Amino acid sequence: MSDSETYTVFAVPGWGSVLAEAMLALCSAPLRIEDVTGFDQPGPARDRLLRVNPLGQVPTLLLPDGTVMTESAAIALLLSERHPQAGLTPASGTAHRPAFLRRLVWITANVYPTFTYGDYPERWAGADPEGLRAATDRYRERLWREFESELPAGPWALGDQLSALDVYIAAMTHWRPRRAWFAAQCPRLLAIAVRADEHPLLGPVLRRNFQPDA
Repeated sequence: MSDSETYTVFAVPGWGSVLAEAMLALCSAPLRIEDVTGFDQPGPARDRLLRVNPLGQVPTLLLPDGTVMTESAAIALLLSERHPQAGLTPASGTAHRPAFLRRLVWITANVYPTFTYGDYPERWAGADPEGLRAATDRYRERLWREFESELPAGPWALGDQLSALDVYIAAMTHWRPRRAWFAAQCPRLLAIAVRADEHPLLGPVLRRNFQPDA
């Protein structure tokens, strides 16, 4: 493994960095993990992350040439261009492409921000932080039910084709409201997540980031 081929993921186990890790696993691309556990508080880990990403967020990805990539959807699209054999995205002009693009942006624009606000409600709602957390949790559940209702037939989010969408589902079902809720309310999404757990490339990444019942 040479530095000229290696990606660097600024990562915290179980956080959004798992998305970049899992997508790189599907690409069979060499990567180095820069652990920034504790980055959400002042300290050396946060300082290291802020040097490459002023927003202080994960995932943050350094490309082999040192270019900084942030925003998980952008990372997914770039990796799909660099590693088309991985099948992270349907090819341009194919039948699944519109649905993929819609859902990729839908997740990152609608579901993902509920964690941005709900995980740190005191930053955004000084008078009623727990009210904000409860409201974002309820809204997220509504979004997941909508996603479930539009799933096509087949083992994956696009039907018969594994894609980056399934990486999101596999990781995010470990976050609130967690997998017991999905089992009761969105069993098809949970089935996708379990299938991803068993995937030979995705499974090791997911097990490294999450407890089995989380």
